[in-house]
Amino acid sequence: MGKAVVLIGVGEMGGVFARGFLRAGYPVYPVEQGTDINSVYGEMTDPLAVIVGVAEKDLHAVLESVPEGWRDRLILLQNELLPRDWQAHNIVNPTVISMWSEKKRGQDVKVIIPSPVFGPHAEIVKEALNAINIDCTVVADEDAMLSELVAKNVYILTVNIAGMKVGGTVGELWAEHQDFARGVAGDVMDIQFRLIGKELDRQKLIDGMVEAFNGDLDHKCMGRSAPARLERALSQAEEFGLEVETLKEISKHKDQTAVS
Repeated sequence: MGKAVVLIGVGEMGGVFARGFLRAGYPVYPVEQGTDINSVYGEMTDPLAVIVGVAEKDLHAVLESVPEGWRDRLILLQNELLPRDWQAHNIVNPTVISMWSEKKRGQDVKVIIPSPVFGPHAEIVKEALNAINIDCTVVADEDAMLSELVAKNVYILTVNIAGMKVGGTVGELWAEHQDFARGVAGDVMDIQFRLIGKELDRQKLIDGMVEAFNGDLDHKCMGRSAPARLERALSQAEEFGLEVETLKEISKHKDQTAVS
């Protein structure tokens, strides 16, 4: 049996990772919300890896509290993740995965497209996910992983935010509201490029989004996190002085709907 893996955040996706690592032969030590991480560190000073699978809103508080001895073993799997998130806490070279699988309560995990991973623990992540039949691909370098993170952000922000106005599925969004979806994606890319400090290939990001659409055409656009994602995107746009007219139109539509 291998060395233990610490799991911070025991939600739906955390449970998927726990199952994968257990199937691959690694003991899993769960850390639930509200648990003192430093007390766990006193018992687990030398784990193989430390998975952080908390909600986006909790990520920075968790990263701030990670003990020094764990910082070179981190595996991060949050949505809307970018290098600035871990760099803000002086974390260097974590393993990062962009999860393209969905897990809802009472349902088994659904694979949309293979999930890319990069970092020192990329191979054991691939081993664990493959053990439960989830496709995972180790990418070549940091630049490739950055592109993968932005691609996932463009997908999830576009479908969630567009769904606030048109609802429906991703298949319907692209088939019936493609110009609108492209407008949302364009605003999202403007923000993402400012967040990472450089431009990426816009058409390649659109193509990646469409590939994910085709992986699950019945995926619902608007999730519970959509309003928070929109507000966060508008705040970032304001910070960078970006116009993001499509996002502002959706926000106005949301406010008018709430009033009526």
